[in-house]
Amino acid sequence: MIEYSKRPGNAEIIIAALLIFSTLASLCIGPYRLSPAEVLESLLTGTSTVIWNIRLPRVITALLVGASLAVSGAVMQCILRNPLASPFTLGISQGAAFGAAFAIIYLGAGMLHRTGESITILNPYLVPLFAFLGSLISVFVILLLARLRDMSPEAMILAGVAMASLFQASTMLMQYFTDDVKVASVVFWTFGDMGRTNWNEIFLIFSATSVCMFYFMLRRMDYNALTLSDETATSLGVNCQRVRLESLLLASFLTAVCVSFTGIVGFVGLVAPHSIRISITGDYRRLIPLSTAFGATFLLIADTFGRSILLPVMIPVGIVTAFIGAPAFIYLLLRGWR
Repeated sequence: MIEYSKRPGNAEIIIAALLIFSTLASLCIGPYRLSPAEVLESLLTGTSTVIWNIRLPRVITALLVGASLAVSGAVMQCILRNPLASPFTLGISQGAAFGAAFAIIYLGAGMLHRTGESITILNPYLVPLFAFLGSLISVFVILLLARLRDMSPEAMILAGVAMASLFQASTMLMQYFTDDVKVASVVFWTFGDMGRTNWNEIFLIFSATSVCMFYFMLRRMDYNALTLSDETATSLGVNCQRVRLESLLLASFLTAVCVSFTGIVGFVGLVAPHSIRISITGDYRRLIPLSTAFGATFLLIADTFGRSILLPVMIPVGIVTAFIGAPAFIYLLLRGWR
């Protein structure tokens, strides 16, 4: 039997301290350096435009998206009983990229902005809307196949890989037949950027994260039962099909909301839950909150690194997470799954 204590352990204290420290450091670091005392004063008085209009929205977005991707990955790996399950392997991110590319290329939502050599998204809601719709296509196709054919968790992963390849090919086909400006806009969107959101969009991400987290925490004991076997879970009163369907739908919805506003950010959903599972615990009563906090910290550090290491040039966070996440994931593979 797995020992469990409701009191915070050393792991919870260390991750919470790292989360607080990285948040304060991220608010201080940037083209205009601020001391911790200046940041705290600005937060209390609300007088700093740099803090309240630029850095704080970016930091909160990184925390929410990192937490959402991490908990979505943890839940997907449990219900599909596959350590490689994530928004990437299920084709959700690729579906979002397809939807964004469609909006930019055929609905004129993006353009090249030569000042500063950057891309401007003309319509801030059209691209996220179509990215969200694109990501949901992959989810509903997989769920429909699972319901019609009673697919195994392994077959659902393979269906997700097939959907990802189909979306990638469709996106490349649209890029092949359009001009350079729109191709650049699509590529820019897929990089992933925590600086695109405003307070209204942050509130939407926060609402989706809160609702889904509440459900995942309610189901934490069911997830522990599912890691044993369906027969054991059923004998303990768990409706396996219902838990899988509801959990996959909510995890996919949460991922889709985040990706639609920030672009594609890889490896958070894989690295964060596996890091916690291998180094601390596989008990979902602790794995879910710890993965959430670690994923938020991981993405915030990656975003801070990307926007400060080569000033005034900012490296998109999606590239940073790939450079950090790929070696970390290989290391986790060598350590072995638990």
